[in-house]
Amino acid sequence: MMMTKNNILFQLFLSFFKIGGFTFGGGWAMISLIEREIVDKHKWIERTEFLDLLAVAQSLPGILAVNMAVVTGDKLRGLRGSVAAAVGTILPCFCIILGIAIFLTPEMITSSATLTAIFKGIRPVVVALIVTPVITSARAAGMGLRTLWIPAVVALAIWSKWPVVSNPILYITAGALGGWWLTHRSRRALTEGKEGDAK
Repeated sequence: MMMTKNNILFQLFLSFFKIGGFTFGGGWAMISLIEREIVDKHKWIERTEFLDLLAVAQSLPGILAVNMAVVTGDKLRGLRGSVAAAVGTILPCFCIILGIAIFLTPEMITSSATLTAIFKGIRPVVVALIVTPVITSARAAGMGLRTLWIPAVVALAIWSKWPVVSNPILYITAGALGGWWLTHRSRRALTEGKEGDAK
């Protein structure tokens, strides 16, 4: 039993180490990698639970991948699982940045034709990594044409850079309140329906 628990700790560390090693493009670019590891491959979390976890991790302060790693690790092995997953996520980034700081200067990076070409090649891949989880998350959430206007309007409002409407916190709060209100209303209607059937 202890070996199984140790194996889970090692798998948590290794999975999030791989995720942390390919963090090109930031948090949203990592979502497809995280989903593949913890939902499809290891089946540690259900897909619907993953969407809830993604919403919470994106709403909380801090790095999205670390937030998701902590929650996943906590679910599987408690505090030790959280530490193993979080360290696995942070370690490759820390090592890469430390190596760049030691061996490369900003001038070397900007003047290197090879590095410039590599970064240009990575850019379209990063866009694909960001777009893919958005589509799969929308499908898994059951988002149809009736609700497709919501993310479109929010994205345009944030992109507009207008001071009043471009604050993401405004839409996170509105989404949370709207979800609570809809859930409360549907539960109330269900309760009233059961009471009517009982009469």
